[in-house]
Amino acid sequence: MEVMVILVPLALVLGLLGLLGFLWSLKTGQYDDLEGAAWRAIFDDDDEIPESAPPQKDRG
Repeated sequence: MEVMVILVPLALVLGLLGLLGFLWSLKTGQYDDLEGAAWRAIFDDDDEIPESAPPQKDRG
């Protein structure tokens, strides 16, 4: 039973840290765009030509 004196406050502190982390993530907008990251992974945005690439010639 003596270990409960340590474990109960430790559990409360860890729960409070989890709650504070969740509130921080809500405040910083982590949940504002839930689908955007998934769609960005699907869309191909590699159409931009890097500035260091040589100019392309027409093949047609």
